[in-house]
Amino acid sequence: MTAAPEQRQAFTKASPGMAGAVRDLAAMLAATIVIVLALSGIAVAEPGYSFDTTPGKLPKAVIPLHYAIELTPDLENLRLAGVEIVDVEVREPTARLVLNAVEMTLGAASIDDDAQRADIALDAAAETATLTFPKVLAAGSHRLRIGFTARINAFGRGLFYVDYPTDNGMKRMLSSKLEPADARRIFPCWDEPAFKATFALTATVPSAFMAVGNMPVVREDLVAPNLKQVAFAPTPKMSSYLFVLTAGELERLTAEADGVTVGVVTSAGKSAKGRFALENAVKLLAYYNHYFGVKYPLPKLDLIAVPGGFGGAMENWGGITFFESRLLFDPATNSDTARRGIFTLLAHEMAHQWFGDLVTMGWWDNLWLNEGFASWMQVKAAEHFYPQWQTWLNSNGQKQFAMTLDARRTSHPIQQPVADDSEAMAAFDGITYNKGQALIRMLETYLGDEVFRDGIRKYIAAHAYGSATTADLWQALESAAGKPVTGIAASFTEQVGVPLITAETSCSGDMQRMALRQDRFVIAPAGSAPASSEGTVRSPRTWQIPIAVGPLRAAPPAEILLAEGSTEIAAGSCGEAVKANLGDVGYYRVEYGPNSRAALTKSLAPMTPSDRLNFVADSWALVQAGRAEPPSYLALIDVIGVDDHRAVWDQVINSLTRLNRLALDRAERPALQGYARARLRPLFDRLGWDGSGSGDDDDTLLRSSLIWALGELGDEDILAEARRRFAGFLQDPQSLPNALRDSVTHLVGISASKTSYDTLLALARKSTATNERLRYYYAAASARDATLARATLALTLTDELPSAIVGGVINTVASSGEQPDLAWDFVKANFDALAAKQGPSFRDAFVANFMTNFSDDAHAAELKRFEPAQATSGGRVMTARALETIAIAADLKTRALPSIDGWIREHNR
Repeated sequence: MTAAPEQRQAFTKASPGMAGAVRDLAAMLAATIVIVLALSGIAVAEPGYSFDTTPGKLPKAVIPLHYAIELTPDLENLRLAGVEIVDVEVREPTARLVLNAVEMTLGAASIDDDAQRADIALDAAAETATLTFPKVLAAGSHRLRIGFTARINAFGRGLFYVDYPTDNGMKRMLSSKLEPADARRIFPCWDEPAFKATFALTATVPSAFMAVGNMPVVREDLVAPNLKQVAFAPTPKMSSYLFVLTAGELERLTAEADGVTVGVVTSAGKSAKGRFALENAVKLLAYYNHYFGVKYPLPKLDLIAVPGGFGGAMENWGGITFFESRLLFDPATNSDTARRGIFTLLAHEMAHQWFGDLVTMGWWDNLWLNEGFASWMQVKAAEHFYPQWQTWLNSNGQKQFAMTLDARRTSHPIQQPVADDSEAMAAFDGITYNKGQALIRMLETYLGDEVFRDGIRKYIAAHAYGSATTADLWQALESAAGKPVTGIAASFTEQVGVPLITAETSCSGDMQRMALRQDRFVIAPAGSAPASSEGTVRSPRTWQIPIAVGPLRAAPPAEILLAEGSTEIAAGSCGEAVKANLGDVGYYRVEYGPNSRAALTKSLAPMTPSDRLNFVADSWALVQAGRAEPPSYLALIDVIGVDDHRAVWDQVINSLTRLNRLALDRAERPALQGYARARLRPLFDRLGWDGSGSGDDDDTLLRSSLIWALGELGDEDILAEARRRFAGFLQDPQSLPNALRDSVTHLVGISASKTSYDTLLALARKSTATNERLRYYYAAASARDATLARATLALTLTDELPSAIVGGVINTVASSGEQPDLAWDFVKANFDALAAKQGPSFRDAFVANFMTNFSDDAHAAELKRFEPAQATSGGRVMTARALETIAIAADLKTRALPSIDGWIREHNR
């Protein structure tokens, strides 16, 4: 479940004339009121899916129906030989076929058993191959044959290799990652999501290898003493980016679930560490089969652990790939709380088997249909199977991140125009994932759990094995609900921005009323000019907003009101605390007037944790937006109890850490750090170093966060104890609980001497467990000694580090290591070498993201002048976002730090 029973309120439509009548109801004095503020000017929803009108770059005159692909990888020379036969439908007579291919050579291309051979023209910039035949192809069915040679990459796009350590030396395996547009790096294809087809793969691999694809193996034949040919069953109709091939010295742990073989595939010797994931995958499969109303349609589902290549997971149909440490659980090296992250990612990727794989967005402008829904379902599943984790509450930071991004002028609508694959890459962001997730949760609450589920079932059934747009989803939900959905939903998906509800109470005698008004919440540097794009900060925005508002005390079932524009409601007795966004389900900020804020601050303790978190988070957001003075936020966190919920304290820790980073090299930093230590240390002292909980509880997670934060804030006692415990760990590894290892090694890293730095690297090099290797490499990268930081940066040019963490290591030197200029000089000096190793994503995204470590005009100007970061339209999008992030940080630093410093000094008198 996603909400407590008292928060799952039915919403009904009422006429505007109801407003006065409802306000006069005496029952409203005690009730929680759910309001939909509806203003004019909302966006108009897009049309339903049509193949002919869906965006894309390829012509639609020819479409693929079935690919028969033979691949022969050369693991030593890193080349991929292949041949494919593609059944195509020519929809209108043409002599030209245009499909995608990049960084490959094409041999002969022929049609219909060599009836005609094509001239081949490759366009590297467009990533296309144009096949021109001597004669026009008639409309109807044809068979295309192409021979080709592609690359096996060192970076995680297309088909890539991973070298990884084992007890028997280094090994090499292959895997693939194709989203959004990298199937074209493996075989020529119509590499856009709307061009769905079936795929039959045959791969020739070393005989000691296990090969894993989307479908089960149907045949294995030895074709040479050390080679075998592996043939897989044809896939259902699917998009090309969902194709998968993984091969290596692997093993597989399996279970049966309702006729489906579920497997965890790992490198040799590690399959037992996949048992937690396997057990939960079996449970999730049954849960999703029931929820979506359509059973998982493939005969097998493999979860594939890859010890490199890319850092997350990819929802390939029938063969989900995961960065190894995100899937495997080892009680010898993992904290018990690591199960939470494993389950959440597993639930996300398995939800994609329906949302994304079975039903696919027509083009990347509707990417949120994949990612927003999978992000929502991962929490819904966690709440169902592990309610003790309180995942909605504890993952509130995801919504906060989205709202921070969405308050900027460089934000974008959930549904946004996407011109090419570089812009598609840029769309995998906090708006698509986290705002999408928050909107879906809000809509589910608005419609009710069962009605919403029925609408999802209609959507899945209607579009299975096909494509869809957001409009198709709204239509299904409206059909199930029997009431409007599009107007509310489209106002959040088709326009940019975060609503702001201003709320203030006033008294008339002993009774109180609350005025509510809608505005737009904006975070922008002081004096900044409005942008001219969709992200214009100052332009008016209106939304249809479900708002839950009422007194904090227990209330009868909600009254319903649909009001036009601003409204005023009865709000209990004079002076009573009345809160908007009860339950923190809504996607909007709330700014209270002086009376309301004072009453709520006095009533902080009686609030539910979700309401307390919402109030504190909005208070910090108002500071960032310049709508509240920074000392008001510090005064608020001064009244938060040391026994408050982890989610509340995580928000506080994040804001104090943010201020500490902004204060780097500034005179205000010592006082700020002293205040932060004084505020957080009593909380840590309550928990202590050694807890008595289950090991998978919020105190365990909070303890680790506090050790990490207090060490970075310069708490010498914490730093010394971390070093002492690490020394004990080197003598007896069992002496340091797994739950403390990340934080302790991080603090050893930031204060590292040459000896302890070398020890961290030795531990990383000795381990064959990916999670341990990352722990020690990142700890070493945190060293604040410049000589050690240079040594870490030099490692990123070698083959020692997993390629997936190179960018993270450089960023850690800049952030935790507090050496941003050193790291930036290194990136500039070695950009070509790094980009060659890391691939196009390094050019398009890394530099822009890295530069957000700075908060000054000089570095912003450097980013503007750094041409490689702006070589593509997606790169230019990322650069614009980074420039605004830098400007906002500079503005906050200038506004907040002197004010906070003055308040702290006055506070300490």
